[in-house]
Amino acid sequence: MKEDIICENVVSIEKHLRKIDYIIRLKGREILKDFNITIPQFSALQILIYNGELTIGELSQKMALACSTITDLIDRMEKNKLVIRKKDEKDKRVVRIEVLPKGHDIVKKVLDKRVKFLDSKMVGLKEEEKTSLSKGLESLYKAMKDN
Repeated sequence: MKEDIICENVVSIEKHLRKIDYIIRLKGREILKDFNITIPQFSALQILIYNGELTIGELSQKMALACSTITDLIDRMEKNKLVIRKKDEKDKRVVRIEVLPKGHDIVKKVLDKRVKFLDSKMVGLKEEEKTSLSKGLESLYKAMKDN
């Protein structure tokens, strides 16, 4: 009996996370239009900001895209002054991608708009519900990232 409850809870959690993700992605696409940036470009910026300067190969692995696709993506991002290619300090043969201030600014503005959107949808929740939700999602994230 207890296993059925756990299973139902997990099914419910997965379903709601999927639905929330879909809504946030739709809103995110809408927000990105205001900044003249594509979804893959935004994803690349976030990965680079989170992980630091990466090579084309490293970014390719993290985005699960071919190196040639990433090269084209970085070319367009460089033209838009979002990133720059630079030689590695230790090994001049290695080229790393650095996020420029404009790229940092766009990511910050997009994430700020997403937070405001989420906040507007949580108006009816009590503060303790928000705290509980935040703690629960953090615990789920930690459990997932450790594997």
